[in-house]
Amino acid sequence: MDARSHHVVSACAGLLLLGAACTMLGAERAPTRNQYYAAIAYHAESNSVGWATDRRSAREAKVEALKQCGNDKCEVVASITRGCGALARLGKKIAVQKGATGDEAKAKALKRCGPNCEIVAWTCTR
Repeated sequence: MDARSHHVVSACAGLLLLGAACTMLGAERAPTRNQYYAAIAYHAESNSVGWATDRRSAREAKVEALKQCGNDKCEVVASITRGCGALARLGKKIAVQKGATGDEAKAKALKRCGPNCEIVAWTCTR
C-alpha cells in the first residue's frame, strides 16, 4: 500500500468512527420532556367515535382511540401532538382539523364541514 492509499484508508476510518460517535450521542439524548399525544378515531356507518388524550406515544394514543371507538372498522382520523384536534360531522360528511386550542380546532372543523355540522369529538394534549 502506498502512502496515498494509506491516507485515504485512514481518513475513511476516521469518518466512520466520527459517524458512529455521533449516532451514539444522538441515541443517548433524552426524549422530549412532557411530550404527549392524542388521537381521534371514527367509523361513519355506525357513527362510532373515540378519542385518547395525553398518551406517551402516538401509537398508544391511536390504540386507545380505536378501543374507545368500539367498532372493528373504526379508523384513526386525527393524530395530535402539542395542540388540539376536532371532528365535525353532518350525516356522512366529516371534517377533521387541528388548532392550538380546542376552540380553534372546533371552529376550523365546523367551518370546513359546513352549515349545520356539529362537533362529535375533540381532544387536546397538555
